[in-house]
Amino acid sequence: MSRRKVFLVGDGRVGSTFANDLLQNVKIDELVICDVVKKITEGDALDLEDLAPFVGQCTVKSGDYNDAKDADIAVITAGAARKPGMTRLDLVNTNVKILESIVKPIVDSGFNGIFVVSANPVDILTTLTQKLSGFPKNKVIGTGTSLDTARLRVALSHKTGVNVDHINAYVLGEHGDTSFENFDEAIIDHKPLRSYKELDEQTLVELETDVRKKGGKIIANKGATFYGVAMCLTQICKAILENNARVMPLSAPMTGEYGIHDLYLGSPAVVTANGISDVIELHLSEDEKKKMTYSATKMKEVVDGIEL
Repeated sequence: MSRRKVFLVGDGRVGSTFANDLLQNVKIDELVICDVVKKITEGDALDLEDLAPFVGQCTVKSGDYNDAKDADIAVITAGAARKPGMTRLDLVNTNVKILESIVKPIVDSGFNGIFVVSANPVDILTTLTQKLSGFPKNKVIGTGTSLDTARLRVALSHKTGVNVDHINAYVLGEHGDTSFENFDEAIIDHKPLRSYKELDEQTLVELETDVRKKGGKIIANKGATFYGVAMCLTQICKAILENNARVMPLSAPMTGEYGIHDLYLGSPAVVTANGISDVIELHLSEDEKKKMTYSATKMKEVVDGIEL
C-alpha cells in the first residue's frame, strides 16, 4: 500500500475539527497542517499526535506549501468565516483573494493529487480552484450540499421517526440561498416522501426553510459551524484514499448535466481514488429543474464577475 498523505490548509475551527475526525476515521501515514498562524499549527500537530495510541501511528506536523508536493489530497478550509447576518456569497471577494494565495503555491510545489474545498461560497471557490490550478475537473471537489443534505435527513428523521440511514433525499444546487430539496423524488424507508401524511406541503415548506437557515442559527448561537462539514470532508477523503466509490452530494463539475456547463454545483457524484468519477444527474420534476437552472444562473453571474 502506498503512503497516504493529506495536506490541510486552514487550521481554524473547521480545519482542526476535520484533522481530528480524519485521524479517527481514516488510516493515513502523514498529515501536514498549514496556516498563516504557524504557532497554532504547531500546537495542533502536538495535540493531534497524542491520538496515535488510540487510532494508530501517523506523522502529524506543521508545514508549508512545499509539503504539498507528494500529498494525495490538499484540503482547503482557509477563508474568512461567515458572521451573523451574512450570506455565503458575502464572502466572495475576501475569500477569492485568499484562495488565489493558496492554490498557486500548492500547484507550484509539484502537487498532483486531488483538491477538496470547503471554504465558502464553496461552489464558486471550487469552480475557481479548478480554473486557477488547471487541474482536470474530476480532481477538484467541493463539499457542496453534503452538509445541507445531512441537515435535511436529520430534519426528516425528526418529523417521521425514521432512522436517517433509511432516508434518501438530497439538497441540490448552491450551498446557500438558492439551494432546494428534491422532495418529489425523495424516498423514506422505501416509500415516497410524499406518501407520508405528516409531511404535507406546508410542513415541507417549513422544513426547507429550517434546513436552509440552520447554519445561520448555529452561527448566531456559537459563532461558527464545524462538526458537520468536518465530517463531510472526512468522508470525501476516506472515499478517495480507500477508493470505495461513495456517492455523495458535492460541488461537482457540471459538463452538461441539468443543462449546466463550466460550473461546480451541488449534485450527487461518485468519489473514488481518481476524484469524481461520475456526476449523477437525478431525475427532477419540472419545478425542480427550474430551481436548478436558477441556482446555476445565480452562481454563474458571480463567477463571471470575478477577474483572476
